[in-house]
Amino acid sequence: MSINPDNPVVSWLLEGDVAIQYQVWRDLFGQDRPGLRRRIGTEGWGAAILSKRHQDGTWGEGFYQPKWTSSHYTLLDLKNLALDPGHKLAGESVDLISHTEKREDGGIGPGETISASDACVNGMFLNYASYFGAAQSELESIVDFLIAQHMADGGFNCRLNRSGARHSSLHSTISVLEGITEYERRGYDYRVDELSRIARRCVGFILVHRLFRSDRTGEVIKPEFLKLPYPWRWKYNILRALDCFAAAGVAWDARMQDGIEALMARCRPDGRWPTNAAHPGTVHVVMDPARQPGRWNTLMALRVLSRYGKHAEG
Repeated sequence: MSINPDNPVVSWLLEGDVAIQYQVWRDLFGQDRPGLRRRIGTEGWGAAILSKRHQDGTWGEGFYQPKWTSSHYTLLDLKNLALDPGHKLAGESVDLISHTEKREDGGIGPGETISASDACVNGMFLNYASYFGAAQSELESIVDFLIAQHMADGGFNCRLNRSGARHSSLHSTISVLEGITEYERRGYDYRVDELSRIARRCVGFILVHRLFRSDRTGEVIKPEFLKLPYPWRWKYNILRALDCFAAAGVAWDARMQDGIEALMARCRPDGRWPTNAAHPGTVHVVMDPARQPGRWNTLMALRVLSRYGKHAEG
């Protein structure tokens, strides 16, 4: 598909929410449009989500409840919308979490009833906290915790420090990889060389599984890995992995081929990708209705193909 503003699919994307418009121009055409980015906080999805913020700096019932309207997942949504990284209210909410949710192990915990920190949660926190400019001193214990949770097979598993784990999880690994990618991109330097090596091993762990296959049998690990809901929350899927690889500048690897082919198989004849059913739970706003062409999935698929498509076709 020719990626230009006159293409019907691209035109359709540019008719969407201002967050979609901004990322189309930035990621498909290499044009940063600051005016569009500023509007993310004042109209559409971004404004709707920000309007739900309480005066105490939280969303929902605090850090992690209820799941998708909590401060944690709301800030992740705002980061993925590409809200201005210097947005004052988002930055204040990140600082609030840093100051109130740290555990004795240095990480962020998923809830009051669980004493240990969680690798998935800390990977996601590192992602949006780095994006919104948290002080490095507030991130150092997060980095220490994540490095301590890195597993011998290259990835992460949030059960390691709670009930034990022998094999990394794709869910946990992608969450931490996204966090490290954003931490590096924003120029933090605390233990960054170690994190960079861990990120490469995370990529290797995912590629050993050809994005969704057992490294022992070659069978599909879980059918859900091939489905495309949005937002994906903490759950892994092939598009999330490929989009993360593209953002991290991961070079083409032939082991991506299965994932690219599976992604292309989900493209509709009109060149758009549908949205699968969302993860159950109350949300601030429905961005892309299920079982309809989805602008988020289509944008991300085009980002992936603009980086890797020519290799896959070869």
